[in-house]
Amino acid sequence: MAETTKLSVGEALDKLRGTGAPKLKIMQLDEKIETLDEETRRLRAARRRLERDQRGSRGSEQ
Repeated sequence: MAETTKLSVGEALDKLRGTGAPKLKIMQLDEKIETLDEETRRLRAARRRLERDQRGSRGSEQ
């Protein structure tokens, strides 16, 4: 029969917490990425508006 290693309660909890930590970190990084993606979309839209307004004002000056 194979030997089984017995862990103390504290060791078992540490082991369980250790496996959840990377998932939590990945979730936090995913949230950060989503926030940055939203900011990128907002800034690109603002740039397009500015470029469109600049082209419109140049046309009326000539």
